[in-house]
Amino acid sequence: MIEKVKLGVALLLVCAGVAAYYYLSESAAFVRVLVVLVGVVLGVVVALTSAPGKQFYAFAQDATVETRKVVWPSRKESFQTTGIVFVFVVIMALFLWAVDGALLWVVKLLMGRSD
Repeated sequence: MIEKVKLGVALLLVCAGVAAYYYLSESAAFVRVLVVLVGVVLGVVVALTSAPGKQFYAFAQDATVETRKVVWPSRKESFQTTGIVFVFVVIMALFLWAVDGALLWVVKLLMGRSD
C-alpha cells in the first residue's frame, strides 16, 4: 500500500511541475523550465524510494553492465554488412519486379487482353 502511495506522490510531483509551468506563464522561460525539472527530479527521487523504483534502478544497472559486455562491430564490418544489405535489397527488388511483371502478363493472358 505504501509503495502505491509513494508512486502516486511521485506522479503528483511531476504533474505539479507541469501545472506550475502553465501557471507561471507570465514568468521567464528559464523559471518555468526550472520548475518542471524540479518536479521531475523530486518525482524520480520519491519513485526510487519505492520497491518498484529500486527494482527498476537495479535493472538499469544490470542493463548497463550487460551493454558493456557487447562486442561492437568495427567500422569495416559495419560497412561490409551495410553493403550486403543494400545488394540484397536491390536483388530482391529486381526479383519482385520480375514476378510482378510475370503475374501481370499471366493475368492479361487469362483475361484475353494481349497488348
